Amino acid sequence: MNPTWDFETLAIHAGQEPNPVTGDVTVPIHQTSTYIQDGVGGMRSGYEYSRSGNPTRTALEECLAALESSPITRPDGTGDGSDDGAHSESRQATVALAFASGLAAEDTLIRAVAKPGDHVILGNDAYGGTYRLVAQVLNRWGITHSVVSLQDLAAVEAAITRETTLIWCETPSNPLLNITDIQKVAALAHSHNVRLVVDNTFASPYLQQPLGLGADLVVHSTTKYLGGHSDVVGGALITRHAELAEKLRYHQNAMGAISGPFDSWLVLRGAKTLGVRMDRHCDNAAAVANMLSEHKAVEQVFYPGLVDHEGYELAQSQMRRAGGMVSFRVKGGESAALKVCESTKLFTLAESLGGVESLIEHPAKMTHASAAGSDLEVPNDLVRLSVGIEHVNDLLDDLEQALNA
Repeated sequence: MNPTWDFETLAIHAGQEPNPVTGDVTVPIHQTSTYIQDGVGGMRSGYEYSRSGNPTRTALEECLAALESSPITRPDGTGDGSDDGAHSESRQATVALAFASGLAAEDTLIRAVAKPGDHVILGNDAYGGTYRLVAQVLNRWGITHSVVSLQDLAAVEAAITRETTLIWCETPSNPLLNITDIQKVAALAHSHNVRLVVDNTFASPYLQQPLGLGADLVVHSTTKYLGGHSDVVGGALITRHAELAEKLRYHQNAMGAISGPFDSWLVLRGAKTLGVRMDRHCDNAAAVANMLSEHKAVEQVFYPGLVDHEGYELAQSQMRRAGGMVSFRVKGGESAALKVCESTKLFTLAESLGGVESLIEHPAKMTHASAAGSDLEVPNDLVRLSVGIEHVNDLLDDLEQALNA
């Protein structure tokens, strides 16, 4: 792999060199569970059992590691404020691990770095599944948590205790699209010997590089933008810390929630077009956000590409573009929001996000239902859009008729 390649080239070639024997241009699906050994303990290929390692999964992991270490250049030609000088070295040091789902990756991460009695700080606008995992599953294992606004550094510092192991950040967050200053939260975390985890699912590696901004770990639901076609479920963890990577790899094998070869191949295939897809997602989302901000039936629009968004300047400094997710509050409350969700014809009413097709959902009753009654409860008049790559005029027309229904 050439260390000077840009993102779009890495997405197609990193970890995917043609096989010197067969000449495969596309990485094959190594649909096997076990591998021949040359004598007892003599692994011919370096692989022994596909839970521990599989060539297709290795290709995906090498590609993801490269993408999360590729410097970002925004459309205006400026960088993202990360340590660009470390990128050529970090590409060799960065390690990625692929899992059966985003939550499988999260569970493995927490069990690998935390122990009963440890404490996790969650942002107050986190994915409902993450909150459910920490608050309702891992709490029985002895993990405690606090919920704070990660935009309030004083509140974050006040929440840190002797037992705090992790600060868990989503930026942009789900579903209110808050923007967190990764560099500042990372510096605060490290001053207290705490690790910072950034869920980079909404941005994707194309739009944001948390490791270059100081994060210790990146987590992805590869189901979303990396896969990009709503046909695979997967997750990933990426880090530059060698000792931490070995601990994560040990737990990945011991816990077993790995990405299978076909799922790995699907995510790898999706990643090849991530850059071009994300540009179209961003173009369409910006147009949708602008239209919604001027519509009489809309109370408030959440999109970090709008200049009146609280995190606009920060997003400009640490992201390539503002992303493909848009949320908005509807005048008339919950009933009006539900009516909009049920009135679209092109936007499909469904959970998940990041695919080529546009989706619409009601977070309070769908993706964030598990957060009801908690500090992460979302407004019941909120609608979330995953803006796809269809023709933008068709998307605008569909939303217009749904809002006017």
